[in-house]
Amino acid sequence: MQTSLRKITFLGGTETVTGSKILIDAIDKRILIDCGLFQGLKELRKLNWAKFSVPPESINEVILTHAHLDHTGYLPLLVKNGFKGPVHCTLPTRDLTEIILFDSAKIQEEDASRAEKYHYSKHEHPQPLYTIQDVVETLPLLVSHELHEWVLLSKDLSFQFQNNGHILGSAFVELMINGKTIVFSGDIGKQHPMLMYPPKKIKNADYLVLESTYGERLHEEEPVKNLLLNIIEETLDRKGILMIPSFAVERAQEIIYLLYQLEKEQKLPKIPIYLDSPMGVKTTSVYDSFRDWQNISRHDAENMYDQVHFITNFEQSKAIVQNKEPKIIIAGSGMMEGGRILHYLNNHIENERNTLLFVGFQCQGTRGRSILEGSDSIKFFGEYRKVKCQIRSITSLSAHGDQEDILKWLRNFEKPPKTTFINHGEPHQSDALRAKIEHELGWNVKVAKMNVPYELS
Repeated sequence: MQTSLRKITFLGGTETVTGSKILIDAIDKRILIDCGLFQGLKELRKLNWAKFSVPPESINEVILTHAHLDHTGYLPLLVKNGFKGPVHCTLPTRDLTEIILFDSAKIQEEDASRAEKYHYSKHEHPQPLYTIQDVVETLPLLVSHELHEWVLLSKDLSFQFQNNGHILGSAFVELMINGKTIVFSGDIGKQHPMLMYPPKKIKNADYLVLESTYGERLHEEEPVKNLLLNIIEETLDRKGILMIPSFAVERAQEIIYLLYQLEKEQKLPKIPIYLDSPMGVKTTSVYDSFRDWQNISRHDAENMYDQVHFITNFEQSKAIVQNKEPKIIIAGSGMMEGGRILHYLNNHIENERNTLLFVGFQCQGTRGRSILEGSDSIKFFGEYRKVKCQIRSITSLSAHGDQEDILKWLRNFEKPPKTTFINHGEPHQSDALRAKIEHELGWNVKVAKMNVPYELS
């Protein structure tokens, strides 16, 4: 049977930056690009519990652009509900996905248990979305591939991964169907990433699916090391604690690298530094295993973690949480939706000497977004707490390219794609990027809508 393009449907990641799932229907294959969890707003999180848009058993293949939860976190549910095909990814994505899914399941089990114990759920017996056992049953489906390796899925259907500079293992997906090419950007890194190699230049695609997380924004131009050093010095002058809620993948390693650079330059004040994140510690081990993916010297790769105390034991963590001496804490989760950062907030958020520093994108509906938008109290562990500590943010630490980074990457195309679909962005970001591409490049651009099938030819 001849394979041809047929339609593309966005099952998530539209008008939001979470829940990325893109369904490709070809005549003889049904492929899902990414399988992410919805996060943030309650109405989005409720979608995780809804019946999946198509029977999971009808999907033949899943292809992952990278390991972040908003691109992989729904996999255990897809498998639990009938999917049995391969899940294709790069080698680092395989290892990071295992860590991320186990962490996600553990947090969900703990949250359900805590909610039942302290009666702050409307359900008498709250249940996790999925369990650790569900993850165990998902992992054997992961199949890893090298960059630039063409993977044959059927006679006229193949794909390859190409580096996109976002996080360790992240990649563009170049899908070839009967001679026509669809490129899926995943999350595009900056033109000059801190740890990764820059995004691969792609010259041709019949269709392009493009993320727009920072579709309207430009990152700060001041060197990020200077911004971080200023915040550290401010906090130390007040004899305070610097709390950094950080994504365990990429962001924690970038922060540690910046601190290492400051220490090498003899600019970093003497202050204890802790990575209090079991997931972050495991992730750092994966980074150490894939040094060839990173655009830093071997010497730096071998020495950048020496100044950091890695905390995995909960009793150690508890002692550090209760200690009020000045320190730098890097702890998960990055949007403060769970993890050990909540224990630090519980003890230190009401002290104005301390600083809470955001170093990544904060989704709508998350505690981090609420604080950045000026909320004077946030709820966790079933209670509201006053936000009295200093609030700072460094947006240029994002692993996402900004508007100019994306436009520079698009200018590598020798001719416009037939259609560029914009996804993975809040509405104003997606629409701003659409307008900019249409104005500067003259391309045909559509902002994708959820569950709307788009015919391809």
